[in-house]
Amino acid sequence: MRYGTRLWAVLLIIAMILSMGMTAMATEEQELTPEEQAEEEEKQRVYALPAQTADLTGWPEGPSTYGEAAIVMEAGTGAILYAKNIDTSYYPASITKILTALVAMENGNFGDPVSFSPDSVSFLEWGDAQIGMKEGNVITLEQALYAVLLASANEVSYAVGESVGKNAGYDYNWFIEQMNARCQQLGGMNSHFSNPHGLHNDDHYTCARDMALITREAFKHPEIFTIMQTLQYRIDASDTTEEHVFQQNHKMLFPQNPNYYEYAIGGKTGFTDQALTTLVTMADNGQMQLICVTLKTRGGGHAYPDTRALLDYGFGNFVKVDVAEAEKSEDVGEIIPQEGMGYVVLPQTVPFEDVDMAITPDEEIPGEATLSYTYESNPVGQARAALSEAYIEKHSAKIEDIKEKEEGEAEKEAEEQKRAGRQNIIKWLFIAAAILIIAMFSTIYVRQAIVRRRRQRWRRRPR
Repeated sequence: MRYGTRLWAVLLIIAMILSMGMTAMATEEQELTPEEQAEEEEKQRVYALPAQTADLTGWPEGPSTYGEAAIVMEAGTGAILYAKNIDTSYYPASITKILTALVAMENGNFGDPVSFSPDSVSFLEWGDAQIGMKEGNVITLEQALYAVLLASANEVSYAVGESVGKNAGYDYNWFIEQMNARCQQLGGMNSHFSNPHGLHNDDHYTCARDMALITREAFKHPEIFTIMQTLQYRIDASDTTEEHVFQQNHKMLFPQNPNYYEYAIGGKTGFTDQALTTLVTMADNGQMQLICVTLKTRGGGHAYPDTRALLDYGFGNFVKVDVAEAEKSEDVGEIIPQEGMGYVVLPQTVPFEDVDMAITPDEEIPGEATLSYTYESNPVGQARAALSEAYIEKHSAKIEDIKEKEEGEAEKEAEEQKRAGRQNIIKWLFIAAAILIIAMFSTIYVRQAIVRRRRQRWRRRPR
């Protein structure tokens, strides 16, 4: 009986503790400030925003994200596996520095000097990411890019833009122009960059698609991955600078971090009050290389879980399909191997036969063409191919027909021009004749008038 009483007492105490905990939680929820409540509602609204790729027939449904925009792109083909507001412009914050590093590497050398002018350090405000460089310091471009991509050092980013511009014979503004030009060359149409570091400027913005295209280009530079995969770096003290030690900021690259992702091979973090959290992550599982970009994520703890879910979605639902094995069109001959081409990326549930293919003949290399593959207008890959004899013969006949038609139209146009020319000549002859006749009659009239006036004067003379 005693044991039963004690058991009931213990259970009663547990029930009371649970009840108090639930009451406390309920009270805590009720005690949200209006601002906190509004923020929570906005976060849930963004989370509920649909991905546009969900509208594709048979396309696997992707995860929801707390970021207003997100994209998963396959690096080789540029195929878009997941799209949420990918063309809407947002502030990028420090993921800008991927483009800064790309332009610097394409216009400079690792051994080039990066000097710190007054302008490169004076703009910093309290709280801005930096490594403490001072006016007059000089480091190499290689050392600078470690500081840019790992520590997200804003003063170093400015100095890189300024120094690379000057080393190329121009200036800081030229470097910014190159950033915008390079983005456009890569197909980015919804971006404008005003600085190399990403600190807030109303005229400094990008979109998820553009950032993915910029990051895709970074895959062509192994040096970028060497830098990004470094967890800690030291700039040794020298006659021109002090020692600086800093760490990698991307948590998915740290094996000891709870956010570690085994397939992550690089990336860049970003945050400003206006941009909120931005994140770029590059991943490779040995079979596919993916780029994930998330923009304007509310709540600092959501960007990494969202990115993990998006990358898992890409790796788990999509496969590469070899065009050489799958393409059965009579218009296509041999597939020509070329980097980043020769395959399409499709959901496991979508057969290759459902993909549309467009042929663009090469104007410089007869008999070759680019094959562009789309699924419901969504690009999924390209291939380089030799055209079949049947295609060449068929289209050669069409070309001859077009030439004959063009020649016939040209002859007809020439004949019409001749006819119009003859008509113009006749018209001008008539006009000339009319002018001549009028002139003749005018001359006769004038002469007759003169004769009449002479006769009248003769008659009036006194005799």
